[in-house]
Amino acid sequence: MDRRLKVLMINGSPRKNGNIALALSEMEGVFRECDVDFETVQIGRMDIRGCIACESCRKTGKCVFDDVVNELATKFEAADGLVIGSPVYYGSANGTLMAALQRLFYSTHFDKSLKVGASVVSARRSGCTATFDELNKFFTLCSMPVATSQYWNNIYGWEPGEGSVDDEGRQVMRVLARNMVFLMRSIAMGKEQIGLPETENRVWTNFTR
Repeated sequence: MDRRLKVLMINGSPRKNGNIALALSEMEGVFRECDVDFETVQIGRMDIRGCIACESCRKTGKCVFDDVVNELATKFEAADGLVIGSPVYYGSANGTLMAALQRLFYSTHFDKSLKVGASVVSARRSGCTATFDELNKFFTLCSMPVATSQYWNNIYGWEPGEGSVDDEGRQVMRVLARNMVFLMRSIAMGKEQIGLPETENRVWTNFTR
């Protein structure tokens, strides 16, 4: 493989130096060691509205609201992997992040299959696994392999930086990053030596007919 692998990392936390940033920094260190290019974009404090079901993107291939979502779309298309990080809010992902992801995945028409996805979650105490499952649904709807670690991709902390004492959580992030690199390299090699899986014409079935 001639080109370097690329990873887009989306930080949905509004805290610039919060525990999601700390978790992602553990992954960034591994990516540097493995010569993988990465870019981290923090969107937690941005003004991002939700989808209004206008269907404009069906014609244009981009969201009608020309904000960071369309910028992320270009970066996502060029990436081999996507990491999504969110703190837990009421047992769910950050609302700003969810608005961005729903628009990002719905408005883009490029093939997302075999891009590697990974979700990272932080919380004071509970809600990590529910949020983890919620974020992974974006990947599994698009034939994106999901990178895993030796435990669920959680790190614990309340105040910014508290996650630094979660030694297990930090290790989980490093293992996750190494597994992600292995998957991306294996997929790139497989594309060259084996080719892509056979595809079928998409079948759409509504429950009402």
